Amino acid sequence: MRVASVALPLAGLAVSAAASSSSVGCNALKGPVANSLFFTGSTVYQYETKNFWSNTELMAPGCVFRPQSSSQLAKGLTALVDAEAKFAVRGGGHMGIRGSNNIDNGVLVVMSNLTTLELNKDKSVLSLGPGYRWGDVYEYLSTYDLTVPGGRLGPVGVPGLLLAGGVNFYGNQVGFACNSVINYEVVLANGTVVHANKTSNSDLFWALKGGSSNFGIVTRFDIETIKSPMVWAGAHTVEAQYVDQFLAAIAQYAANISDPKTHIVPALVPGDSTLASAILFYDSDSLSFPDILKIFTDIPSVSSTVGFKTVAEFAAELGEMVVPGINDVFVAGTVKGTTYEELYQGISIINTTFFNELPKLYKQIPSANISTIQLDWQPIGADWIKASNARGGNALGLDASQVYLCYAEVVEWIGSAYDDIVAQWVEDTTYAINNATQKAGLYDAFNYMGDAAGFQSIFPGYGATNQKRLINIAEKYDPERVFQTLMPGGFKVY
Repeated sequence: MRVASVALPLAGLAVSAAASSSSVGCNALKGPVANSLFFTGSTVYQYETKNFWSNTELMAPGCVFRPQSSSQLAKGLTALVDAEAKFAVRGGGHMGIRGSNNIDNGVLVVMSNLTTLELNKDKSVLSLGPGYRWGDVYEYLSTYDLTVPGGRLGPVGVPGLLLAGGVNFYGNQVGFACNSVINYEVVLANGTVVHANKTSNSDLFWALKGGSSNFGIVTRFDIETIKSPMVWAGAHTVEAQYVDQFLAAIAQYAANISDPKTHIVPALVPGDSTLASAILFYDSDSLSFPDILKIFTDIPSVSSTVGFKTVAEFAAELGEMVVPGINDVFVAGTVKGTTYEELYQGISIINTTFFNELPKLYKQIPSANISTIQLDWQPIGADWIKASNARGGNALGLDASQVYLCYAEVVEWIGSAYDDIVAQWVEDTTYAINNATQKAGLYDAFNYMGDAAGFQSIFPGYGATNQKRLINIAEKYDPERVFQTLMPGGFKVY
């Protein structure tokens, strides 16, 4: 079924008289898709151009194109290509990189009204439009005691996460979220609408699992559901005096992920007193405090929200961490190993280097203007990678013989005057971390796209073979390089 986007303004204020100064692309769209085109001054334009995760993404597009269907999107894309016009595509607006999903003067294509949300007859597959955020998806599925592997924070958008690979609560059981997608509906650069799955356009099907927006615009994901009445989950937070024990617990868990029902996101939050907090997840509606997570729950807490709840409730709880109206940056990195000792060394190097660099940031930005600083880790081991491979694999190129500790540096701040300072600091800090982990022989080139910064490279970290395969597939489905040139935002395969 098609679900009306009730929270959005109605399309009554379409093309304004001020359109004469709009971009080439906006002019090209006036004829074929005028009823879904919005200019400065319209309520829709004002809404959509502010509907982003971070202030760093706010720009000034010439117009907003909000397609009502895949066929209308195809018609609009054809017009843009014919006009050789620049455009950007925004799903949930989560990637906090200026220009990744927005554009100055060009056309901003928003997926807000592509809102398919429908279970198949036996409820094993959810057909899902790119206009949703994960909190809405989980809420819909909770009435059926179902869920899907998706974003862990409710406000995260559907398409960006799935096209980046998709770290999720169920990774140790089903792998990356993209590996639960069994079919994509895709608008290609030539204006055709195709399906990509195991038997039709199978090369494109593989490429979309981590290859992002280099091949077409996805207008529907068909994803396998998971039975989930309740889970045991929450955030367990401890004081600075237990940080060493906390870091050791991360390495211990990562070195032996013996229970696939688990998922963790441990983090350190510096401040007047450093806090260590772990998002803990266990896929059970009856078992609490599982043995594998006691290395965390046995550490005395200053606060803990662990308990039984639905995935929808947990994603909403974690979504409360998202602060609107600020600037933010995420930076990704990875160390790998096979033993507790190697993983603990990697964690220690990252932690020490990050905290040693913090005084340089504090000297340049008033504490009142720093909203959040955080360093978190994501262990990805054999169960996770094997589960992905069993479902057809993906483009990410991870090796099941290794344990990967992906980490993310997070800085959120108030005031655009500090944008350049933060950008330089995170780049310098990442360089220092990578140098240190390379010297220790623990560095890996994989950067998880969902946490990456604009200065980072993605596809070389997938390995030369996968990178070349992605380039070949992009050349096949987009021979004119529309998504490499006319859509300047996002990470490009070449």
